[in-house]
Amino acid sequence: MASNARLDHRNPLVFDTHELGRRPGALQRLSRTIDAPKDLGIQGVIGVPEGAPVELELRLESVMEGVLVTGTARAQAEGECVRCLEPLELELEADFQEMFSYPDADDRGRVKAEPADDAEEDEDRLFLEDGLFDLEPVLRDAVVLALPMQPVCQEDCPGLCSECGERLADDPDHHHDAVDIRWAALQGLAGSLEDGEKDEMSGAEPGVDEKQEK
Repeated sequence: MASNARLDHRNPLVFDTHELGRRPGALQRLSRTIDAPKDLGIQGVIGVPEGAPVELELRLESVMEGVLVTGTARAQAEGECVRCLEPLELELEADFQEMFSYPDADDRGRVKAEPADDAEEDEDRLFLEDGLFDLEPVLRDAVVLALPMQPVCQEDCPGLCSECGERLADDPDHHHDAVDIRWAALQGLAGSLEDGEKDEMSGAEPGVDEKQEK
């Protein structure tokens, strides 16, 4: 990934590594609670509501090629059960680790004589900018990986009735009398015959039977 574009130190997800210097082995631990950014999670499925508190525990370690960031994010996610469609909440804990490289160092920590011209060489790398790094893309990836793709309100959620849509967990004895489709067809045919006979009887002329007997 190319160098970050003008990071703002006032952004709560931007962190300063100047205290570490370029001293391999130097450590810094940080704790910070931030407001969740927009669309933090799996869109349309489950995620952390915008503005909800997200607790961050970070460990910054200076290494030859940059700063290794290891951390954990904790928050409460909200979504909808895929079986019964009821709202649900779950405690989210997402772990992550990412290297933020010095812009002038290669992947072995050696200072580059000249900037690399090959963009493909850096496309998967994150870089420090004036000692700052943006944790947001790392946080988003970690949260998506930590969340269930098909959230359920409980592991054994029975879902909804396929016939009437009622939530089965609210009525464990809920059922519908099953009718064999073959019998249903015969019942329909029998009903049609009965209706036809009634129509014939109602349409008969008075005295017809008496005439036939004579």
